[in-house]
Amino acid sequence: MPLSKRILDLLLILIGSVIALPLMALTALLVRLFIGSPVLFSQVRPGYHGEAFTLYKFRTMQIAQGADGQPRPDAERMTALGRLLRALSLDELPELYNVLRGEMSLVGPRPLLMQYLERYTPDQARRHDTLPGITGWAQINGRNNVSWEDKFELDVWYVDHWSLGLDIRILLSTPLKVVRREGINQPGNATAMEFMGSEQADDGPTV
Repeated sequence: MPLSKRILDLLLILIGSVIALPLMALTALLVRLFIGSPVLFSQVRPGYHGEAFTLYKFRTMQIAQGADGQPRPDAERMTALGRLLRALSLDELPELYNVLRGEMSLVGPRPLLMQYLERYTPDQARRHDTLPGITGWAQINGRNNVSWEDKFELDVWYVDHWSLGLDIRILLSTPLKVVRREGINQPGNATAMEFMGSEQADDGPTV
């Protein structure tokens, strides 16, 4: 990762911690009171070059299982508080810890699921040629309202055209997108639909 990008991340976290830390404390309290423990959701995700790391977020869904022992659908487990946290992107705040650890950046392609690695086309896999981010080019250009293929195309465009100015542009655009609550969920779904692979994928698994 370019040194200038890392310096920008750390500088903005240092400046923003005055607001972020009290906000995180309040959010953690609300999650504990209205959703329960654990307050944090953690999951292994692919980072730079697909290397695994543990991502942290505030929990937005209840832990509920059906008669078969499997988790109930996301739409049934999503809470009112969880929807609000997602709408305001407050559930993402613990990822600042991942940024401090150098596992993520403030700006970059969103870290998705490990099982997606073998479903990407070689070109789509290039989204991992940079650190994943809390916000990114795809997030300010449709978020979850665009197809997976379009989203990955935006991610790869970011990788190919990265500059410090582009990161600043994305960071400045993100609050407006959050306030407008644009593209939070795919239409008709509480969370994004699973990516099962692209029809044009014909080169076998890629990592």
